[in-house]
Amino acid sequence: MSIVIPAYNEEDCVDELVRRINAVFAGLPGYEFDAIIVENGSRDSTFEKLVAIADRDPRYTIVQLSRNFLMEGGMIAGLDRATGDAAVIMSADLQDPPELIPEFISLWEQGYENIYGVIGNREDNSLFRRAAAQTFYWLIDRMSDTPVPRNASDFRLVDKRMYEAFNALDERNRMIRSTWGWLGFHSIGVEHDRPPRFAGDSHFHVFTTAGFAYRGILASSFKLLRAFPLLGFALGAISLIAFLVLVIQALFFGVPFAGFGTLACLITLLFGLLFIVLGVISEYLAMVFTETRNRPLYVVRREIGRNSTGRASR
Repeated sequence: MSIVIPAYNEEDCVDELVRRINAVFAGLPGYEFDAIIVENGSRDSTFEKLVAIADRDPRYTIVQLSRNFLMEGGMIAGLDRATGDAAVIMSADLQDPPELIPEFISLWEQGYENIYGVIGNREDNSLFRRAAAQTFYWLIDRMSDTPVPRNASDFRLVDKRMYEAFNALDERNRMIRSTWGWLGFHSIGVEHDRPPRFAGDSHFHVFTTAGFAYRGILASSFKLLRAFPLLGFALGAISLIAFLVLVIQALFFGVPFAGFGTLACLITLLFGLLFIVLGVISEYLAMVFTETRNRPLYVVRREIGRNSTGRASR
């Protein structure tokens, strides 16, 4: 079993994280594990603590990235180095409880290849964050071309065949949660309550998370682009009907008003819609530009541990 864990400014969590992972696998004597912890450009002592852990326990490999490549960059760097018959992906803040891993493994033994956590109660989230999460999952469910189960998290176990298929994808713009659905394989969710962070501060930022969600939706679907012709036909039909009504009204009843206000409002409305359309198209063009320049998804500064690959980037 390979354990993949991105870690960013988690100096207060990593020792407890390792203790609990070791305890879980001490209760699974039929399984060996190695852990790839990706230090994602932290500004605290996370890396130094991880190096000390790797010195004590050779099952741990530490990958230090050159800067913060966000949660997804850390996950991709870890999965590139996974070697187990299956890989568990989890966060370092212990909001993904390691004690669920035996249940994931049990379902994997039954033939499931993608066992993902489904968040029930979010104990430390504000009303705003819960509402934002529900809105996001509703949108991605409606927009995505592949299934994204409601409240599914990145915490999951994936079979080796699945994560190798994932690693073979070379796209730069992706939402990992929807990519697992696109890959298929036999999947099942395990509902659990998400506990508060073990220690430290949340890395949640409204605008960063909103931008990630927006780009993730665009990367998962072309439905917005396909909606524009329908919007154009609808506006054209409404304009034609309104024009005919105004012509008939002018012929039989005269012109009831000068029409300046109506024209100004209509022009403003159409320009607003135009800029919305252009904004979405611009996002897609930016994503195409990102793909064509082919920059790596992450850059490695150094690796420590027996599973070090020497790969600097992908």
